[in-house]
Amino acid sequence: MNLKVDEGKNWALILGSSSGFGAATAIKLAECGLNIFGVHLDRRETLKNAEEVMNKIRETGRKVHFFNTNAADDRKRKEVIQKIKEIISSEGGRIKVLLHSLAFGTLKQYIGESPEKDITRQNLEMTIDIMGNSLVYWVRDIYREGLFDDDSRVFAMTSAGSHRVYSYYGPVSAAKAVLESHIRQLAFELAKKGIKVIGIQAGITDTPALRKIPGHERMIEWAKQNNPSGRLTTPQDVANVIAILSLPEARWITGAIIRVDGGEDLV
Repeated sequence: MNLKVDEGKNWALILGSSSGFGAATAIKLAECGLNIFGVHLDRRETLKNAEEVMNKIRETGRKVHFFNTNAADDRKRKEVIQKIKEIISSEGGRIKVLLHSLAFGTLKQYIGESPEKDITRQNLEMTIDIMGNSLVYWVRDIYREGLFDDDSRVFAMTSAGSHRVYSYYGPVSAAKAVLESHIRQLAFELAKKGIKVIGIQAGITDTPALRKIPGHERMIEWAKQNNPSGRLTTPQDVANVIAILSLPEARWITGAIIRVDGGEDLV
């Protein structure tokens, strides 16, 4: 699919850029003409993943700056945004696309087999804050710094877990429901500013984040057997849709949850 989102002037900012949906989208948007900022959190043993993504972006001829830091930390978020502002002041452009693809939280039952296995207040609040509330903070701070373009897109990754139940997925399910509420509110508040906010509900996808969920093997097998399209969703499926929704012709879409799942959530 040969799409042209930009001519190499503007930028995409990918939160969670070193693997899964974030990595695929960063590469796809670079192929579509956007320069890339990425925020990821990798230790030494996984840092090569980020380096591979950056190399693929460079192969497209686009500029790339990655920041290995905690996107959910208030101070570090502000530091990254100030660095982005300095780079944009020097190299030009605006943030045309922001993708929120942060996947870090607690995977526990609310009421465990014993009291010590119960979810804690800290577990629940941390998960909702990182995977839900942090979208608001990033969008707000980027907006206040005047870094958005006058036809920008904000995408946030949700899942069927926002309205379905899976064992051990409760805290993330709550975070996704909160995230979808934030998507609607931000879309409403920013519509007249030209900033569109869209949720992307991916089907079950074999990513590093999915493999951290206890029982993910059963989720994968269920999707293979029941997805009407006969296969799992891939990160590239999601990246392709985000690229399409970033085109000027899609500017009238905002506040929506777009399913990218081959019909999986129908069954």
